[in-house]
Amino acid sequence: MTLSDATLTQDGLETAGSGRVLIIGCGALAREILAITEANGMDHVDLTCLPAILHNRPDRIAPALEATIAKHRNQYETLFVAYADCGSGGAIAEVCARHGIEMIAGPHCYSFFDGNEAFAARDEVTSFFLTDFLARQFDTFVTKPLGLDRHPELRDVYFGNYERLVYLAQTDDPALDAKAQAAAASLGLAYERRKTGFGDLAAALAPL
Repeated sequence: MTLSDATLTQDGLETAGSGRVLIIGCGALAREILAITEANGMDHVDLTCLPAILHNRPDRIAPALEATIAKHRNQYETLFVAYADCGSGGAIAEVCARHGIEMIAGPHCYSFFDGNEAFAARDEVTSFFLTDFLARQFDTFVTKPLGLDRHPELRDVYFGNYERLVYLAQTDDPALDAKAQAAAASLGLAYERRKTGFGDLAAALAPL
């Protein structure tokens, strides 16, 4: 399985064919999806990703998803959308329902990584969450878009009601642990690391 800007097979060519599956995923999940499919020998599955930065404008995810479905619909027997609701207000689910395509259950990736039932039971409204991706890309997706690098005084405006940063770790990586701890310190929040692995993402991809 190969990931690039186009949807590629292992030979590097776009290929239709009976039994082939395309996952249309969020770029923030690319490493995890590839790890799951490669570990399970899912050679019939290809992956194409929308830019992770769309999460900063979730109203744009559904239109981008619609265009990607139209582009690849006739090339694959099955499509699967590796997004939860992700702040789209039900728009992603509406696109999937209209096209008869399965998607990941849950409100967002923090929930399905932690396990949707466990996440809902915790009711952690004063926690700010990171995944491996966000720990790795904290400055790109949090610090700079919120202007905290230019106006650090905005920190309390954005994060004054939070009490802790919870790092939902998909892997055991000391470098990412350090980045997540640094992020918590920069936001003035208590720090908690919770090893989740792939959570409900692995179960969602298993039927493919």
